[in-house]
Amino acid sequence: MSQSLIRPFRSAKWVLAILTFFLPAAAWAQAWNYSQRSVGGILVDPSGAVRLPTVAERQEMLAAVRAEANQVPAELGQRAELRKVSLRALEAALADLLAGNRERLPDELLYLAGLQRVQYVLVYPEQNDIVLAGPGEGWRFDDNGNAVGVTTGLPAIRLDDLLVAFRTVEAARTEGISVSIDPTADGRQRFETFMKRQRTFDPSVLPVAARALGPQQVTLTGVPADSHFARILFAADFRMKQLAMKLDKAPVAGLPSYLDMLKSRNQLPGSATPRWWMACHYEPVAHSDDRLAWQIRGQGVKALTEDEVVADDGTVQGTGRADPTAKQWADLLTKHYPDLAAKDSTMAQLRNLMDLCVASALIKRENLVSRAGGAGFPLLTQPDSKFALGQLPAPKTVEPQCSFLKIGRHYVITASGGVQIESWEVASNQIVVPQLKTVHSQGTPKSGTTWWWN
Repeated sequence: MSQSLIRPFRSAKWVLAILTFFLPAAAWAQAWNYSQRSVGGILVDPSGAVRLPTVAERQEMLAAVRAEANQVPAELGQRAELRKVSLRALEAALADLLAGNRERLPDELLYLAGLQRVQYVLVYPEQNDIVLAGPGEGWRFDDNGNAVGVTTGLPAIRLDDLLVAFRTVEAARTEGISVSIDPTADGRQRFETFMKRQRTFDPSVLPVAARALGPQQVTLTGVPADSHFARILFAADFRMKQLAMKLDKAPVAGLPSYLDMLKSRNQLPGSATPRWWMACHYEPVAHSDDRLAWQIRGQGVKALTEDEVVADDGTVQGTGRADPTAKQWADLLTKHYPDLAAKDSTMAQLRNLMDLCVASALIKRENLVSRAGGAGFPLLTQPDSKFALGQLPAPKTVEPQCSFLKIGRHYVITASGGVQIESWEVASNQIVVPQLKTVHSQGTPKSGTTWWWN
């Protein structure tokens, strides 16, 4: 949830300064078979403070990731429009790992056989199984150490993200899943005091203003703060802020920065405090007549905006209104999100998380585990499962960074951002599509096969 503060300057030189901050795209940690791996290349120290890695650190991380990687099995390399993963067989594979006390998780399990999106949830009572299906292919590692498709560049869904989505499904219903990065109320007050004392304003003031505002605080709800899932939420918010505030250029045409939009119009925002956040963006979930086949449809992610007001004590409150320029930027991000996800693995991974959360809410809401019969999937779904998640240092604080633009007699300070996943709301919006029976018949698990197949 991104916000800005606008104030006039009483000086001969007037400028617009845009203050934002680097959010970590991930942390490096020793867990789940990977060493010093990052998502987007950000370091998080044990205290929760974040920083960018040096070139040498990034190269060392990438070399370690590629050295530790297993060779992709030949049968997984070919791209498939529908790669299927059996939850019953996946549960059994995890049980075998626990029984064998294996220290290394095979890459084909970690990356769920190269599955890139969950588009279908298929229930098979006779086999006591639920199958997840979507496009998949073999993978390679990009420059940030992410496993991405060899032909599409789209990231593979990770097993640990699937486990978090399954195990936090009740939290998603009761409190929601979200991340927010905000200045403290004290920081806002310090910043206001500092700026009122300024008589000139130029780029040299920005570092001092950033120190006055102070470290931004990270708030996560619904998921473990030390999980890879949480890092993706954090990384996606970071990318949105980079693109909005011109700290990085969008890799797709048609998505200028918010700053460029203001500059081209030579005008300040109509609102003193616009903010942005990303949320679920799906069509109604489709199901067959017998409710055994379900399809998750739509691009997955959209951007929203709302104006905020800052009180004297530094707290903020939403107004229910949206500044036109801020809304236009949010609409452009939504429009170009599919193309952006194809170029930016962080944004694509955020979409994967939303797919997983919707699938999990759907399974829980429709009681599909009971409909599938059998003993269920305790290793996958239970919060106290013996199959533990990896733990990474939880990001807690980030330092501000600045970009600079001259316009009129005002400055703008932007200092927060966020992501919200309302998966249960998506899962409750449904329509009947009888043709899904055909997909269901094609996905039937076969005895004696592996936990995945095309």
